[in-house]
Amino acid sequence: MKNRIRIERAEKRVTQQELANAVGVSRQTIIAIENSKFLPSTPLAMKIARFFGKNVESVFILEDGD
Repeated sequence: MKNRIRIERAEKRVTQQELANAVGVSRQTIIAIENSKFLPSTPLAMKIARFFGKNVESVFILEDGD
């Protein structure tokens, strides 16, 4: 699964720490999600998308084979 978190953060000028604080996880969790090392739970994915004012499908992209 790909994601646009890094892009969305850049557009909104938000740090990894600020995003982590807003959605209630550690900065390391945000790093792992951005690098596709960790798949967020559905509630966490929804919180991240809501933070950016987007729907989940706009932030997280399901690839063939996922």
